[in-house]
Amino acid sequence: MRKVYLDNAATTRPHPKVVEAMQPYFTELFGNPLSLHSFGQAAKKAIDEAREKIAKLINAKPSEIIFTSTGTEANNFAIKSAAAANQQKGKHIIISGIEHHSVLYSAKAMEKLGFKTTLLPVDKYGIVDPGDVLKAITPETILVSVMHSNNEIGTIEPISEISKITKEKGVLLHADAAMSVGNIPVDVAELGVDMLTMSAHKFYGPKGIGALYVRKGARIVPFIHGGIQEDGRRAGADNVPGIVGMGMAAEIAMQEIPERVKMITPLRDKLIKGLTEKIEHIHVNGHPANRLPGNVNICIDYIEGEAMLLFLIKEGIAASSGSTCTSKALKASHVLLAIGVSDATAQGSLLFTLGRETTEEDIDHVLTVLPPIVERLRAMSPIYNK
Repeated sequence: MRKVYLDNAATTRPHPKVVEAMQPYFTELFGNPLSLHSFGQAAKKAIDEAREKIAKLINAKPSEIIFTSTGTEANNFAIKSAAAANQQKGKHIIISGIEHHSVLYSAKAMEKLGFKTTLLPVDKYGIVDPGDVLKAITPETILVSVMHSNNEIGTIEPISEISKITKEKGVLLHADAAMSVGNIPVDVAELGVDMLTMSAHKFYGPKGIGALYVRKGARIVPFIHGGIQEDGRRAGADNVPGIVGMGMAAEIAMQEIPERVKMITPLRDKLIKGLTEKIEHIHVNGHPANRLPGNVNICIDYIEGEAMLLFLIKEGIAASSGSTCTSKALKASHVLLAIGVSDATAQGSLLFTLGRETTEEDIDHVLTVLPPIVERLRAMSPIYNK
């Protein structure tokens, strides 16, 4: 059976050079970076070099990179530590209605501590209007969090326009760029953000390692206490192999991003065109052009996404029905509901996410397999009238 992997938003296959770079730090160079002996100093040097590579990828200073266990931790870190550090000014947080749950739930957690959260609406493509950000800011506002690109519908947000507003108002701006960094160009100076989330396994690095960019001068407090790692900003033994792997993934991305975008985008467009031509009552979600190169999010009326997924799995095709963090909840995606998709239509969602290893044959296979699956499921549907 042909196997086709189109679930790169869930995780990517680590680049072979990443795996190779990590290997020695499991076996030979296993020292603790805080130790003064040669084993520890070799590990410290590797971390310093990786930090430089990641900083270079997003045009930051190495000292502005804080390593975390995941992108989820980085989002929690950004929301909770910035809120705690700036609460003397105010207790108002603004986030978009399509944020990853690690941002949404972090904001909800702060509400239990007396903070107030405003959810920004989005248009039918999932775009936040900078004007809505301006309207939502009050004298109590201390933090705005709008993701750089959405993990489900792929829409890229106007972060640089939003940052002009937050700077003028003296409000911190965080952007969850877990799906962007390493896949499309991201420049923190051009974006004007104060904090930015990254996740290694979204751009061919290892799982279990992420990072938070914090602009020099931005007020935060430690999120995890206990040690002096990360200049006292994030305690815990350093995940040296993971950090090395993330650094290598960043170095490779610096070289390969232009070619990846050039290769993946036409395949994405071919898949969208083919599906919309072959399947009736289909909707493409997200912005038509201003979206991640590998994102194809669709809704197909009169059938459930879960059923389609199971049939696709039988045909060797790996995809998803939305965010992997929520796909087992059997609830309509909050992102799709936010862009105006009905609850019934949202139940028929599929998410294909292409990557550096995706081929034209993979796309052809999906276009051959999915239409008959749709026909078969609709034939069993009590609500479908042809």
